[in-house]
Amino acid sequence: MIKIVAKNFVKKENIDEVIKLSKELVDETIKEEGCISYEMYQDVNDNSILTMIETWENRDVLAKHSKSEHFQRIVPMMSTHMEKPAEMNIYTKIL
Repeated sequence: MIKIVAKNFVKKENIDEVIKLSKELVDETIKEEGCISYEMYQDVNDNSILTMIETWENRDVLAKHSKSEHFQRIVPMMSTHMEKPAEMNIYTKIL
């Protein structure tokens, strides 16, 4: 099992647009084979920090996801609304 935590730093004036794009990304991604969960969270102290938390069966399905049409189309659009690059960590379950 693979867990991804991708912390995004959104320009304050673009929060609504990023949430809208993220909704489409989530709606399409959860249909993918091997996707266990794919959810976005908003920081309670700073609403411009949006974090995607994903769970995948394995690295193969994760790699397939990054090549999907919706990922290739939506993620570049989202990146234009960021203050700085995302912080992304990939984890494997050990316990």
